[in-house]
Amino acid sequence: MLASTQELLETARRNIYAIGGFNVYNLEGVKAVINAAEFNRSPALLQLHPSALKYGRSPLIAMCLEAARSATVPIAVHLDHSSAAADIHEALQSGMTSIMVDGSHLPYEQNLAFTREMTRLVHAHHGIVEAEIGRISGTEDGLTVAEKEAKMTDPEQAIEFVQATKVDALAVTIGNVHGEYQSPPRLDFDRLAKIRRLIQVPLVLHGASGLPEAMISQSIQLGVCKFNVNTEVRQAYMQALKQGMCGDETQDLLEIAAATITAMQAVITAKLILFGSAYKAHLHETPYAAMLAKPQR
Repeated sequence: MLASTQELLETARRNIYAIGGFNVYNLEGVKAVINAAEFNRSPALLQLHPSALKYGRSPLIAMCLEAARSATVPIAVHLDHSSAAADIHEALQSGMTSIMVDGSHLPYEQNLAFTREMTRLVHAHHGIVEAEIGRISGTEDGLTVAEKEAKMTDPEQAIEFVQATKVDALAVTIGNVHGEYQSPPRLDFDRLAKIRRLIQVPLVLHGASGLPEAMISQSIQLGVCKFNVNTEVRQAYMQALKQGMCGDETQDLLEIAAATITAMQAVITAKLILFGSAYKAHLHETPYAAMLAKPQR
């Protein structure tokens, strides 16, 4: 069933687990997320990075929305890391109502102004907004942020930002990185705890690929209710694809596609269990239509 991201996050926060947001690029990725979520009776998010949106445009959005509607568990569809107003407009016009407005590459005041403007637009379409202050280092889909350019989230600044923009969720930077960790992860949990005490909106942590179980668990206990996962799922896809194409026996195209789904599904299943959302689908009872009918801010 097509779910509201806001409802998924709020329910996860109340029950102390987290929702997995999985970036998808094609039918195989969508099927892997839906299959894993249904098998584990878990809510989940299908996420589109701007590079995937550029590649698939409205047909890819339509596929994700239809897959969510047809699923037997709550699935939301979310535009990830969007820093272009044109992309946000396109996503809204195509039926998406969950947007990450990402102005984290901008100076703080410009980030605030851009996020506030886009949040008003998304709220006018009965949608919800995730935003980010601080900046995460690492590489994702060809976009690289050097470690020297990364900046951790300032808790006091987070209060001002949330109040000024009226965003619905906040992605925080506490030492997490996009892509692979080049050294053992070191997360600033004191910073996370302070942010949680100061603001009330749901918290999101990007760069969950490669984070150890203990850090995931501690993050959830300190209020994180959504993790983004991309690198590990994409690596599973590429490995299965290479094995199917370069193996000793020639395989049919659909056999290779099925193998990539199986490989990704295994990674996604492990994450759903790790995040604590497995067998929590029954907690998400609020119909999406009712969520849309709620008065806007």
